[in-house]
Amino acid sequence: MPRIEDILSTLRMVRQENLDVRCITMGINLAGCSDSDIDKTCEKIHSTIITSAEHLSKTCEMVSDRYGIPVVNRRISVTPISRIADQHDTEGLLKIAKTMDRAAEEVGVDLIGGYSALVHGGMTESSKRLIDSLPLILSSTNRVCSSVNVATSRAGINMDAVKILGHKIKEIAEASRATHGFAAAKLVVFANAPEDNPFMAGAFMGEGSADRVIHVGVSGPGVVKQALERLLENRPDCSLDEIAEEIKSTAFRITRVGELMGREIAARLGVSFGIIDLSLAPTPKMGDSIGEILNLIGVSKIGAPGSTAALALLNDAVKKGGLFASSSVGGLSGAFVPVMEDAILADAVKEGHLTLDKLEAMTSVCSVGLDMVPIPGDTHPATITGLIADEMAIGVFNNKTTATRIIPVPGKKAGELVSFGGLFGESVILPVHSAEGSLPFSNRAGRIPAPLQSLRN
Repeated sequence: MPRIEDILSTLRMVRQENLDVRCITMGINLAGCSDSDIDKTCEKIHSTIITSAEHLSKTCEMVSDRYGIPVVNRRISVTPISRIADQHDTEGLLKIAKTMDRAAEEVGVDLIGGYSALVHGGMTESSKRLIDSLPLILSSTNRVCSSVNVATSRAGINMDAVKILGHKIKEIAEASRATHGFAAAKLVVFANAPEDNPFMAGAFMGEGSADRVIHVGVSGPGVVKQALERLLENRPDCSLDEIAEEIKSTAFRITRVGELMGREIAARLGVSFGIIDLSLAPTPKMGDSIGEILNLIGVSKIGAPGSTAALALLNDAVKKGGLFASSSVGGLSGAFVPVMEDAILADAVKEGHLTLDKLEAMTSVCSVGLDMVPIPGDTHPATITGLIADEMAIGVFNNKTTATRIIPVPGKKAGELVSFGGLFGESVILPVHSAEGSLPFSNRAGRIPAPLQSLRN
């Protein structure tokens, strides 16, 4: 039986501290949908998505109403499309993407992920066609999201794929010039991509799962922030150990709430429960920021010396609290630092405290990487390749997941403002220092080998 103080604590987290279930993501296996006839392939994809997810939104609403906890986003992830569409050309890929887009709209989800390819070990012809189609697909669909895994700690970094993506990201942004390059925000380039990630734009259905599975992503920056505020009000001179313990205990409570919601939704839908991803994913709303938590830890100007250490403390404490609360923690689970989606981080960029170089250093200890980072629209594609390669190296050589969502904003320069609105937020555009200083390196073909320690495992 829950204790009364636990019940009251949960109510406070929901009503006063911005606790919500950030996303319920249904993974759907499309392996049986492949056909040499593109129309039959699309028909099977549409039927499978509709049959699997037709009750997803309604069930989320029912469980949300029962517990009084908001479910902000309902999403779908599918088997990487490069595996389903290996017999089809760009025209066929466009039909498949539009089918995914239409099915997602019909079942009432906001995003569908899985227009994806895994190329860390090499590129198949199907993967090459999918990557080549990205500018067309992402600029002509509303809900379709894409990811490409280009590196792992065992395989190293596929620089041939990274080089192509440097050019494609520029093309994607140009293809969506009317929306300031927003289509590039729907593409994630991964190292060590997790197969059970519920968060977009990087979600896809991994191997080894049931045909349908529910993953839950819970985000609680506001809950952690207010927990630290109470701690500091009572103990203004508390140690970093005490701060870490407070974050861990708060993450524990958040995880329990998320798992309760996710398991009930899965049970009502009659599908398997997958994982809970406890990621502190901020929104532009004040009181729901990673930056505010770092301020409370003691970093008054995000990007100042100590910022990376403070973020490491936060990320580690969140992971430990979640793992103690549940045996089903997975995905990315930690702290995100998406520049445009966090008002305090965006302010730090505007004030010049948080640079691209410092942000990259901070990504070595957080859960994703260079996330929602706007750069000048005239940035050379090889420079984008270099930015991706640096982030992939952090992931590969530290045996962790890293990723990039880089947006070269067409027609805009460093220091100008770009806004996507809603949860996607706004920021001034970050300059890329010494932007063309590594073009010969970025233009080389080949592979960066796996680190020695991964080969020993």
